[in-house]
Amino acid sequence: MLTYLLVFPARDDAEAVAAEILEDEIGEVRVVREALAGEDDSEAHEWGVYVGVATLDDAASAPARALSERFATMAQERDGWLDEGV
Repeated sequence: MLTYLLVFPARDDAEAVAAEILEDEIGEVRVVREALAGEDDSEAHEWGVYVGVATLDDAASAPARALSERFATMAQERDGWLDEGV
């Protein structure tokens, strides 16, 4: 299983992206409040969209790279980013 994390400053953006990914039935999707490294203030926490794809297990495969590119684009369109360290 491969896991992706898209991070957004705004909850509305995270929920909209999660809904879009859910429509495509890619895998498990959930929205969480994400405390990033070095952040102590709860107001500074970002919103994360975790996506687990059970059908992929090789991050270097063409389908996995395509999903990474798609998720990165989706995040950038809403002032977010794809966290590659998940």
